[in-house]
Amino acid sequence: MCGICGELRFDGEPSNGAFVTAMRDQLTHRGPDEGGLYVSPSGSAAVGFRRLRIIDLTPNASQPIANEDGSVHAALNGEIYNYRDLRRGLAARGHRFTSQGDTEAIVHLYEEKGADAVADLDGMFALAVWDERARSLTLARDRVGKKPLFLYRSARLLAFASEIKAFFAHPDISIEIDRDSLPYYFLHGYVPAPATFYRNVTQLEPGTLVTIDAGARRSSRRYWQLQYPRESTIEPIQPAEAARCVRERLGRAVERRLVSDVPLGAFLSGGLDSTIVVGLMSRLTDSPVKTFSIGFDDQPAYDETAFARLAAATFKTDHTEFRVPPSSFDLVETLVWHHDGPFADSSALPTFIVSQLTREKATVVLTGDGGDELFAGYDRFRAAMLAENIPSPVAAAARALLAPLPAPARERHWLARLRRFARAADLPLEERLTRWSGVFANDLDLLLRPEFANGVAPIDPMRYIAAERPWLEARSPLSRALHVNFTTYLPGDLLVKTDRMTMAHSLEARSPFLDRELVEYVAALPDRHKLDGTRTKAILRDAFRDLVPPEIAARGKMGFGLPLNAWFRGGFRDALRDLLCAPSARFTEFLSASYVTSIVEGHLAGQGDRAHQLWAILTFELWLRRLAGWTGSRHQPIRYNTQSCSPSTLL
Repeated sequence: MCGICGELRFDGEPSNGAFVTAMRDQLTHRGPDEGGLYVSPSGSAAVGFRRLRIIDLTPNASQPIANEDGSVHAALNGEIYNYRDLRRGLAARGHRFTSQGDTEAIVHLYEEKGADAVADLDGMFALAVWDERARSLTLARDRVGKKPLFLYRSARLLAFASEIKAFFAHPDISIEIDRDSLPYYFLHGYVPAPATFYRNVTQLEPGTLVTIDAGARRSSRRYWQLQYPRESTIEPIQPAEAARCVRERLGRAVERRLVSDVPLGAFLSGGLDSTIVVGLMSRLTDSPVKTFSIGFDDQPAYDETAFARLAAATFKTDHTEFRVPPSSFDLVETLVWHHDGPFADSSALPTFIVSQLTREKATVVLTGDGGDELFAGYDRFRAAMLAENIPSPVAAAARALLAPLPAPARERHWLARLRRFARAADLPLEERLTRWSGVFANDLDLLLRPEFANGVAPIDPMRYIAAERPWLEARSPLSRALHVNFTTYLPGDLLVKTDRMTMAHSLEARSPFLDRELVEYVAALPDRHKLDGTRTKAILRDAFRDLVPPEIAARGKMGFGLPLNAWFRGGFRDALRDLLCAPSARFTEFLSASYVTSIVEGHLAGQGDRAHQLWAILTFELWLRRLAGWTGSRHQPIRYNTQSCSPSTLL
């Protein structure tokens, strides 16, 4: 796992190695072991690299790495799981290797296939390949979007980087807020790809490759697209056979992710997915698996550590448990820095802490990420299918009955869940999902300052799935819901959180549930193997019935989050008011100060749980306060303390 960056000049100026080095060193946390730099002989391009040594720890695997004659150079962030098979074939065809690493296979495969080589790669990756003869740069991202890659484009140059903060160090890159993108952050909790918070900065989308030459000519295409079958073409399969195939594929996925020359472990939440991963690891390794979990004192609704301990005891792991104290809230500014902007998923905080402490014992961890997206594990999937059968008059009557009732003080209260369900139950499926998962999906017009809203491009809440519409046609409601979630929330929120929070501590995270072979197989299964009535993850539970402790197999999904409602009403109520109710608050240029104050005071008074919305506004405010400092100092890498900050840093 590493950090990559670079530039391709269009203005006739030679690439400046010092500029790319400054970009590269903004990414030191992604690769603390070594820095590399390549400047092309033609002067057209430069590629920077920060290395986290995982496979082949010798200098032979340093990057950017070249082919035999030096005409092709590649830099890789991630892991290629099929690199050994690729190497054997390439060596048999006469290619010579100087390392045992996975990146070298890419340059030789590129020699044979050009940019089409990307389709042969199985893994998690963002990569850059410079072809000196063609004076062209190929950039690509893995199929699911596990590894990030950002592009900056102007008339003078194209720059790329694993994180946007690398652009802050380049003197020819001007970073400005993209005002048109801000409403979408408050709709979804993140800015959907390809947009970002910044003008002229885009995300390369998952499963996409782009080639740009020194004449600024660009071509791009999707080399992979998730496809759920049309309802009319779904082939039946017996449950026992489906369970066997799921078990075999997930077992192979875990085994592929155990290749490492450094200590390896696993995040163990105590949920079904991470328990299965750890159980499979324990059967594939000779020594006890190192497992890590995190919990909250005095907050049982957010604490799964008892189940994690049960799984650890079952598989005899070397288990470490961490506790998150309320003082950890002071890390929020550090989280904003690592996300390059505001981020509405507060579970980033415990992920940051468990990653920091895990890094003391391991350099690579396997996770359960993707299991809910693949096997329909979220409650919203059950709710979406239930709503398909509720007539609009019934939904309207339910809303009328629930409206006079006081809002519960906790978001996870059954009445709060019922109100959310009824509010959108009779909307079309995709709109229903958007309302349920959005942050301000129901009151965006009240949140945005009218002067700001009138000055940006028209806001379309459904724009984020526009490119996926052709792949939703003629699919079942569950397949449509799964497809939307897999292509939006998964790469836009979940994988961003995992990548940034683990890499903040130079920790590599691998996700067996997002293995290509497994993903494509499960997508093609009939709906009832995923959601059988009210039973979520049906085929996964069947496939691993003998592996998972019954107490874990039978429990519902808790969800990973922070007890923000209690924290905001407790020790951080004054800090919350000082940040969001002050006349000097920066967000007032964009948001209604009176509406934000009403959210703050309503939450503190127990008139509903608005903690999720408050977190989204709070991280937005902190970003606005710090952005000028991020972009104001060129060439000098910015370091953020990863230890707990004092409360004063929030104010």
